[in-house]
Amino acid sequence: MSTPKIKTAVEEMVRPFLDENGFELVDVEYVKEGSNWFLRVFVDKEGGIDIDECGRISEYLSDKLDENDPVPDAYFLEVSSPGAERPLKKAEDVRKAVGKHVFLTTYEPIGGAKEFEGRLISFDGETAVVEIGKKKQEIPYAKVASARLAVVF
Repeated sequence: MSTPKIKTAVEEMVRPFLDENGFELVDVEYVKEGSNWFLRVFVDKEGGIDIDECGRISEYLSDKLDENDPVPDAYFLEVSSPGAERPLKKAEDVRKAVGKHVFLTTYEPIGGAKEFEGRLISFDGETAVVEIGKKKQEIPYAKVASARLAVVF
């Protein structure tokens, strides 16, 4: 089974449990690191998620995977929080990040740059406006390659 199909199958397995218990599925990764495969499920909720909750989700998903595992290889299952620099995978994630410090990269330069870090001051679904110092940069969402929250020191 291909990696996108594995991710979709795992999302479908875990989503009912997450929805029922107030958790949000942030991302699923199936990656090879060295000689080992890892199936990683990133989950969050309002106010953050703790290790016991990750354990409950892991147990649920492990049972589901025992019933019908879409992964052909041996792998390690990891369930965790996305962390302080949470990826913003969907437009809705970006919308929720308005007012927060973000880091965006683009597929092509905008105003001579491909990386933007600052406070996200607005997002209308089409354009993100990031305040960088005293300057405001408009970034078409279609040109965003990656986005994440950024920690400010």
